[in-house]
Amino acid sequence: MDRSTTAAATASPSDVTPENPQAGTSVLDGMPRQRGDAVTETSAPRPSASRPLARTRALARTRAPRPWRLLPTPTGTPFTFGYAAVLAVVSVTADHAAPSLVHALQQGSSTDVAHLVRHPVLVLLASALWIAGGIASMYAAGFVLVLTALERRIGGLRAAGVFLLGHVVATLATEVPVGLSVLAGHLPGSSLHRLDYGISFGVAASVGALAGLLTPWLRWPVLIGFAGVLIGDLIAFTDPMTDWGHLLSLAVGVSTWPLVRRRHRAGAGGGAGGGGGRTGGRSAGDPAVRPVQTSGTVAA
Repeated sequence: MDRSTTAAATASPSDVTPENPQAGTSVLDGMPRQRGDAVTETSAPRPSASRPLARTRALARTRAPRPWRLLPTPTGTPFTFGYAAVLAVVSVTADHAAPSLVHALQQGSSTDVAHLVRHPVLVLLASALWIAGGIASMYAAGFVLVLTALERRIGGLRAAGVFLLGHVVATLATEVPVGLSVLAGHLPGSSLHRLDYGISFGVAASVGALAGLLTPWLRWPVLIGFAGVLIGDLIAFTDPMTDWGHLLSLAVGVSTWPLVRRRHRAGAGGGAGGGGGRTGGRSAGDPAVRPVQTSGTVAA
């Protein structure tokens, strides 16, 4: 069987120069990984072992459970933290103030038709300073948990926008029909002064928006469970206008999925390892780090 031979089996001492230190070394035919190959291979870049290790540690820290992130902080979630502090002060004050004073303040903050016609912006903002049922209600806990999670994903400005959008749209959608019904004579004039305040519309919209950022196995149970509670309240027919507003605000939150997902993806892309999560080192199998065959040898 024919085997090719080296270009020069031996070299004279005069061929050994500083530029060619290997010229005086004979190369055996058919033997891989000889000294000429080793020199070329060592000059190729080696993958850094510290980079994958550092990235593994960073991912472990990211995936580790951090229950304290469920609560708002002044630096991490300033909107939720500041808003929750205001709600807490208002709720504690209402618990210790005279009932007549509290009722007068709530009546003045109500988003009923009479107030919406005269001072729409003022009452829309003032009505969102009260928690129906107090600081121990379900919507107070939902506000803290849901708004914190939403703000951490899309930022404070957009989380405030989602909350305000649900609050305003659901309020107008429930109060405008009341005013039209009074004009048509289907409802009495006292319906123009119904007591309507609270953060529940904004919380429901935030739940709908947050569900779009969760994984499917968590998204649909959250949506179905929350919608089931709202439908149960509607069937009970205790306050149908408010209950319809909760369902509508939940739908408003769901409608924001394209916007909040776009923002969430943009924020995730700007994090660590922004190059799609790829490591900087090359693997041993990369062609760029394979041994380079010397010109003096030919493969068998």
